[in-house]
Amino acid sequence: MDAFSPRPDRRYVDLTGHALLADGTKAPASVVDLAYEGCKIRCGTPLRPGDRVKLAVFRLGLIDAEVRWYANGEAGLTFAPSEAGPSPHWPRRSQRVSVNAIVTLRKPGKHHYQAKVSDMSPEGCRAEFVDCPVTGDLVFIKFEGLETLDAEVCWVNDDQMGLNFAKSFHPAVFDLLMQRFAVGD
Repeated sequence: MDAFSPRPDRRYVDLTGHALLADGTKAPASVVDLAYEGCKIRCGTPLRPGDRVKLAVFRLGLIDAEVRWYANGEAGLTFAPSEAGPSPHWPRRSQRVSVNAIVTLRKPGKHHYQAKVSDMSPEGCRAEFVDCPVTGDLVFIKFEGLETLDAEVCWVNDDQMGLNFAKSFHPAVFDLLMQRFAVGD
């Protein structure tokens, strides 16, 4: 992997914004790769591991983050966890959004297959299945360009299943996915 390649669980992006430092300073920044839990930014202002920042990106608002590392004008940020905490399966914490996405699914020890996701929220989705699951099964779901997520089957009906992601999408990552997959009104 060369110096410009993102880790396999990250997606290349090119988002311009700034990092708002604890002292109120705005440091110009560009998000260059993105994952569920964090990102890499280019930022000419030196940052220190442990610094808390607010990452401001156009149309995504302010994202609370912590600096994990800084070297040669680049920094790794971890997004602060959502204050909402873990969610029960029902009722849903978020409204589902209609999407048109093809994902890779598989059950442990089985072959993967392509499946359609027709709606989703940061916490879960509705997906077609090939290998009939039962409620409580673990499945692995992968959205193109992102790392594989563990998910629990919450319900099964005909050829559809409801999945609850083990880790919720960060709101900024979910918004980017919706830009790619959301079905227009």
